Amino acid sequence: MANHSSAMKRDRQSKVRRLRNRMNKSRMKTAIRKVEEALAAGSEEQARQALAAAVPIIYKTASKGTIHKKTASRKVSRLTRRVNRMQPIG
Repeated sequence: MANHSSAMKRDRQSKVRRLRNRMNKSRMKTAIRKVEEALAAGSEEQARQALAAAVPIIYKTASKGTIHKKTASRKVSRLTRRVNRMQPIG
C-alpha cells in the first residue's frame, strides 16, 4: 500500500481508470461478438446491422485511450471484410 499522499492518489486514479477501461473494452468485445454470431448464423442483414453498431463503439473505445487507434482500425477492417465476403458478388 502507498504511504505518500501522491502515491495514494495515483492508486485511486489507476483503479478508476482500470474499471473504465474494462467497461469500454467489454462493451467493444460484446459488439464484436454480435457481429461474429450473425456471421456464424449466416444472416447477412443481421451481420450488416451488427457491424454498423459495432464500428462506432470500436472507434469510441480507441478515442478513450483504452485501445490504440490503429488496433481499432484493424478490428473494423477485418470485421468489414468478413461481412463483405458473405455477400455474393454480382
